[in-house]
Amino acid sequence: MTSFVKALILMILSATLLCFAHSVPQVPCYFIFGDSLMDNGNNNHLVTTAKANYAPYGIDFPDGPTGRFSNGRNIVDVVAQLLGFENFIPPFATARSDEIVQGVNYASGSAGILDETAEHMGGRICMNQQLTNHAITILQLVDLIGNGSSARVRQHLNKCIYTVAMGNNDYINNYFYPEYYQTSTLYTPEQYAEILVKQYSKQLSTLYQYGARKFGIHGAGYIGCTPAMMKRFNTNICVDAVNGAIIQFNTKLVTALDDLESKLSGSKFIFIDPPLGYSSDFNVTDKPCCKISTTIGEGLCAPNEIPCDARENYIFWDEFHPTESASLVDGARTYEALSSFYASDPKGSFPISAV
Repeated sequence: MTSFVKALILMILSATLLCFAHSVPQVPCYFIFGDSLMDNGNNNHLVTTAKANYAPYGIDFPDGPTGRFSNGRNIVDVVAQLLGFENFIPPFATARSDEIVQGVNYASGSAGILDETAEHMGGRICMNQQLTNHAITILQLVDLIGNGSSARVRQHLNKCIYTVAMGNNDYINNYFYPEYYQTSTLYTPEQYAEILVKQYSKQLSTLYQYGARKFGIHGAGYIGCTPAMMKRFNTNICVDAVNGAIIQFNTKLVTALDDLESKLSGSKFIFIDPPLGYSSDFNVTDKPCCKISTTIGEGLCAPNEIPCDARENYIFWDEFHPTESASLVDGARTYEALSSFYASDPKGSFPISAV
């Protein structure tokens, strides 16, 4: 952990304000694409097992359960605060027209690069659909700030930060789920990674065509170390086969991002490494904080059960997703990685009631 990240976390922990700082954000807008690690309510009204709009989710969040797969804030909430936004970036499902100028969160639990990923779980907003939703937002912006001119809107979007986090579910809820999907019998891990990265590159190119220029691309996480995947593989240690496949995907993705940056004029792609570890303060690394349901989706919290007390010591909130404390670290790391997209000190102020 760098000294810069430590300083950001110290600022978060020492802040006493219960609202955001009233200041001009470091960038005019922030758009978010991804899966349940970033979702803040887009799945709430879908028919799906990938939902988190019930207690004990949100136990440490001011508004309670909102659809975030966490006890409190998620990674992009932390990034938004550090960037100085007065409010969290709203989910596409409920964003008002007066909010979308500063950004929209399109992320959806169980979403993947491939349309069919996680179809066994029900409704989800895959990456292709998230791009369609962004196109809808752009049409709204043409009326709101463009005075009918898409060129003016594109100038606005050129200045925004876009973070994208995809790929996790294409392994969790596709390749390594042979009960529902044949991809692991049809393709080697290398072949599958090539298929994913080829499709992902097309999707990012589409985002560029819509006006995005500043891309922060999260690498897929080491999901072989999640309690859910260790349980699925009947082991109490990280699953090397899963993490090995993730490494192949991330390696190919880095190469693809370099290629995109060289071909797409004015673009900048920053690869955000997945976390490899945390400080010793997190002394529970392989168990979830909440009691896990046996009837809802895999690895999710059982409704209305009392979670652990020492949440600040846990990496995992449920069997897939980090606690708010872990997200504070990951959010600060993400903010640091995006530093070339902004030029001043962090603007955000942070509530400490959830830490």
